[in-house]
Amino acid sequence: MMRSNNPSLNRRWAAACGAAVLVLVWTAPAPEAQAQQAAKGVTLDYEFFKNNVQPIFVTKREGNARCVACHIGRTPMPLQPMSPGATTWNEEQSRKNFELVRSRVVPGNPDISRLLIHPLANEGGGDLYHSGGKHWKSKADSEWQTLAAWVQGRTPAQAAATNGASAANKVRILQTNSAGDNVHIIDPASNKVVGVIEGIEVGHGAVASPDGRWIYVSNEAESTLDFVDVRSLRVVFKVPLSGHPNNLAIGKDGRKVYVAIRSEPGGVDIIDTVNRRLHTTVRTHHGIHNTYVTPDGKYAVAGSTPVGRINVIDTATDALAWYLDVDLGIRPMAFDQNPDGSTRYIFAQLSEFNGFMVVDFASRKELRRVKHPEVAAAKQVKVGGNVSHGMAVTPDSKTLIVNSRLNNVVYKYSLPDLKVIGQVEMTGGIDPNWVTLTPDGRMAYVAMSGSNYTAAIDIATMNVTARIPVGHVPKRNSTFRLIQ
Repeated sequence: MMRSNNPSLNRRWAAACGAAVLVLVWTAPAPEAQAQQAAKGVTLDYEFFKNNVQPIFVTKREGNARCVACHIGRTPMPLQPMSPGATTWNEEQSRKNFELVRSRVVPGNPDISRLLIHPLANEGGGDLYHSGGKHWKSKADSEWQTLAAWVQGRTPAQAAATNGASAANKVRILQTNSAGDNVHIIDPASNKVVGVIEGIEVGHGAVASPDGRWIYVSNEAESTLDFVDVRSLRVVFKVPLSGHPNNLAIGKDGRKVYVAIRSEPGGVDIIDTVNRRLHTTVRTHHGIHNTYVTPDGKYAVAGSTPVGRINVIDTATDALAWYLDVDLGIRPMAFDQNPDGSTRYIFAQLSEFNGFMVVDFASRKELRRVKHPEVAAAKQVKVGGNVSHGMAVTPDSKTLIVNSRLNNVVYKYSLPDLKVIGQVEMTGGIDPNWVTLTPDGRMAYVAMSGSNYTAAIDIATMNVTARIPVGHVPKRNSTFRLIQ
């Protein structure tokens, strides 16, 4: 085609050439020489694509449009439109996306796969131009590495095995901030904040998936369960809840998250993390404050504060199995195990009781109440909320760590005899409000809500070894193993 003397025609000619180049880049089959470089026997895994690759297409990167902004219904690589109101694709749509996207890669060879080199910066080894912009500066980017793992044939089982093999030194503490808009991530090896999740206003509880791929946060401001990508620390999905949420827990296999719904009529929302939707709500007819999963994963246990009821849900059927009524509202809980792994006791803190209750799980009966030691009135700290808040059992079921907000003390009780065998006065701060333990049971991390830091406590000596500044009014925290 010859160029004319008409500027308008020339602009249209240039635009048409540019569009043709873009179409060729995305749609032309891989050159034969490249196709021959595909590794023999490499199979692209659908589940890994659905759970790890697809979320990249909807992730918002600072300064960039999301991939889906252009690639749904348009461009030479048209991803499937989502269902109305959905924030991700359903199973049928994901299958179609998989078939489309697999044609843009060379199995076993990410370095020549268009999906990886098209949005990669030129200086990082990418191709010349991508009309959607360059999303990764180098191949070291975590998203690029995820795509490369898929192209190389990585499966979810292999990813989990890799995580487990090298996770010993990859423990992290999640700390929410009840009067802030962020969640802090602490490395217990250095006792430093190593990451911050931004943009979750009034986050209540936070847990991570067993494979370390996702962090789930109950968002009080929006009444959603927020899915946070661990690599980017960005909120990728938001699942609307049935009401105003409080704390949450995750099932043993990570396929369900149990969210306490505080607003009437109350209940526990069960979120399907695979399909990212509200699966069902177990109605309790009174507000739920805290929800847990027993160590064996067989039950979700939810406590009501307005009335004193412990609700026990069978995680296999998602139905209420039994409940126990007491005279005071249920606050934080903790659990220990029998030698066979079944639940032995529920330890529950109670409204305006400076101590905790012991419930025998098998007989479903209250056994006793344990009151914390008395301290002089001059040493008591009169803060809002419950007087005793936050507890955890060490993995060997030999020690119970319990906070007393009133006494401003963290106590160490022996199990099963429940004797005080250690304590630490939280001088330099006030309001020990929540506690989580490292997997080896050596360290406790206590949220000091009145002083905006998280305290690291050596359980053997009951000494505070670090005070880690976090956000405004830190409360709920949890422990997880970092993704590799």
